[in-house]
Amino acid sequence: MVKGVRFVDIKDAGDPVTLAGYYSEQGADELVFLDITASAEGRRTMLDVVARTAEKVFIPFTVGGGISDLQPIRDLLRAGADKISINTAAVQRPELVTEASRRFGAQCIVVAIDARRTTAHPFPYEVVIHGGRTATGRDVVEWAREAERRGAGEILLTSMDADGTQKGYDLEMTRAISSAVAIPVIASGGAGELSHIYEALTEGGAEAALLASLLHYGKMTISGIKTYLKRQAVEVRAV
Repeated sequence: MVKGVRFVDIKDAGDPVTLAGYYSEQGADELVFLDITASAEGRRTMLDVVARTAEKVFIPFTVGGGISDLQPIRDLLRAGADKISINTAAVQRPELVTEASRRFGAQCIVVAIDARRTTAHPFPYEVVIHGGRTATGRDVVEWAREAERRGAGEILLTSMDADGTQKGYDLEMTRAISSAVAIPVIASGGAGELSHIYEALTEGGAEAALLASLLHYGKMTISGIKTYLKRQAVEVRAV
């Protein structure tokens, strides 16, 4: 398992299988396993890691990275994944979202969207692919709406500007997407304080907040986060 800032300066953060089991026991609501270099390197997500992780967790488990057709989706679901996250391939061939949703059901198809602020286009946020390495010229709000129309069951939205900075989620972008679609939006990128998580779920309108650095490096605990959110009148599943 690795963690970086804006998907670069990657550092080892531990064994994914071991930590997945730990987070499951500590009360995480879901786990997300993203092979962040699979698309850029032209390879598929590692099935053995997915299978070993699925044996240890008893909560929903989402897997993504390097998925470009229906066969790897089928393989990952058989290996134990509950949901499949599609990013680069969905942008390059949007029909994949439609095909996957029809074949496996919208409930297990997550469209992951990486985006960053732009001044080169008439819209404020541009979709990027290949782990943030390639600009697409697409408006993030327009793409989120299309993904929903094509059958995505959830949107995993990552701010490339905020990722790993621990300065807070991009609330403006999160709110723009959550207001534009009726499916759940997961806010990702930038959590550094408890208040950031609260803001993503309230001001940002997200249904969930994805956390990485804060948990991987022991700066916060799941129980501590949930206790804080409950005190702020945010409904959470009890640990």
